[in-house]
Amino acid sequence: MKTTSRETPSLRPLKLPKHDVHVLPNGLTVHLVPRGPLPLVAVRLVIRNGSAFDPAGKLGVGDFAARLFRRGAGGMTADEISDQVDFVGASVGGFSNEENVIISLSTPTRHFDPMFDVMAKILLEPSFPEKEVELSRRRTLAALTNELDDPGSLGDRALARATWGTHPYAHELLGGKADVEAYSMKDLRDFQRNRLGPKISHLYIVGAFDKRAVLKTVERTLGGWSGGPSEISQIPEWNGLARPGEVIIVDKPEQTQVQMRIGAKGVKRGHVDHFPLITMNTVLGGGFTSRLVSEIRVKRGLSYGAGSSWEMLSAAGLFNVSSFTRTESVKTLIDVALGEVKKMKEKGPTATELATVQRYISGLYPGRLETNEHVSGAIADVVHYGLPEKWITEYRERVAAVTVKQAAAAAKEHLFGKDRVIVLVGNASKIVKQVSKYGPVTVWKPSIFE
Repeated sequence: MKTTSRETPSLRPLKLPKHDVHVLPNGLTVHLVPRGPLPLVAVRLVIRNGSAFDPAGKLGVGDFAARLFRRGAGGMTADEISDQVDFVGASVGGFSNEENVIISLSTPTRHFDPMFDVMAKILLEPSFPEKEVELSRRRTLAALTNELDDPGSLGDRALARATWGTHPYAHELLGGKADVEAYSMKDLRDFQRNRLGPKISHLYIVGAFDKRAVLKTVERTLGGWSGGPSEISQIPEWNGLARPGEVIIVDKPEQTQVQMRIGAKGVKRGHVDHFPLITMNTVLGGGFTSRLVSEIRVKRGLSYGAGSSWEMLSAAGLFNVSSFTRTESVKTLIDVALGEVKKMKEKGPTATELATVQRYISGLYPGRLETNEHVSGAIADVVHYGLPEKWITEYRERVAAVTVKQAAAAAKEHLFGKDRVIVLVGNASKIVKQVSKYGPVTVWKPSIFE
C-alpha cells in the first residue's frame, strides 16, 4: 500500500451517488439520490426555521409542535398513524434543532407512496388534538424537571447562557417551565402555518426508487404546499462571550461531585481551519486516547471522562471542555484542563499524535455514510452550510493532508487564552474559595432555568 512520507496510508476514493435537484413551482427544492441495493428509502425534509427563531416567552415551541405532528393529522389519530407506519416497518416524525425543523421518514421502497402520503399529512394537516397536546405538555414538563435535577444537563444549560447570552443560539430546545406552560393551540398552529413553508425548505430522498415515480409523488402531495416565509431568516452576528473571564457556579448543595464546563469562542461551520482544528482537537480531547483523558483520568484519576469539542453553526461557534470530579479536587481538574489547552495552544500536537488521529478519523469516516439516513444528513449539511460537495468525498484526504505546522497554527489562533468562561455545578459553599483565582465568581440557583 502506497504511503506518504509521514506514513499516512493512501485512501480508496469515497464517492456519493449522483443526485438530481428539482425546484417545484412552489419553491420547494427536491434532491433525489438513488442508492441501492437495499429496497429502503430515507426522506429528510429540512426547513430553515429552528429553535433560534422561537419567540421570547415561547422558547422550545417549534420542537414541541413538530413532535406533535404525528400525534394526529389528516383525519387520523395518533394510534391510526402508528398502525399504518409500524405495520410496514416504517418510521416518521418531526423535531427541531438550533437552525432547522426536520421531518423524517424511513420506509421500505414498496411502501414509499402511502408512507410519503402520511408524512405529507403530518406536515400539512396536523390537528394538534387537545388530549395529545396536554399529554405532551405533561411529559415535557416532567422531562424538564429531570433535566434540571441532572448536574450534567444543568452544566450544559448554564454554559449556553454564559457563552451565547441573549443570542438566538442560546434558545433551549426544551423551553423553561413558564414557556412550556404558555404554549397555546394558537402558538402551535401559527408555527405550522407561518414558520414552515416550501420556499425555505429542502427535501432529500435517498435510497432505492424510481426517480420519475418518486418526483410525481412529491409533486402530487407537496406541490400544493404554500405559505410560510418567502426567504430564509438570517441569524444575527454574535458579539462574543456573554461573560468572558468569569466563573459561574450553579449551586447544588447536595452534590459531592462537580460538573465542569469551560466555554470559549469557536468558529463557524466550513471555516478555512476546519480540518486542522478537528485533527488537533482529537489529540487534545476528541477521543478516548486524548491528552485530556490521559492527564485527567489515566494519570490522576480525577474523573471517569473528559473531552473537548467544537460546536460549529452557521453564524458562530463554540469550543467546549467538559469533565467532572469530586468536590475537593475541582481546582486540580480545572488546572489540568487549562494547562492542557495552554500546552496545545503554545506547541500544537506532535507528529506521532497527528498521524495517529488522522488514521483514526479517516477510518471512522466511511461509517458516517453507511445508511440512507446518513447520506441524506451529509448532503443536507453540505447544502445547509453552503459547503462544496467534495467536502464529503474528499473529507478523509483533507484530514490526512493536515500538517503539524497547520495544526499548531490553528491551535494557536483559535484555542482560548483568558477569554473563556468556566461553569461549575456543585456545592457552591465548598467550591467558591477553590475557584476564585480563575475570575469573578457568580452563583446561580438551578431555579433560574425553570
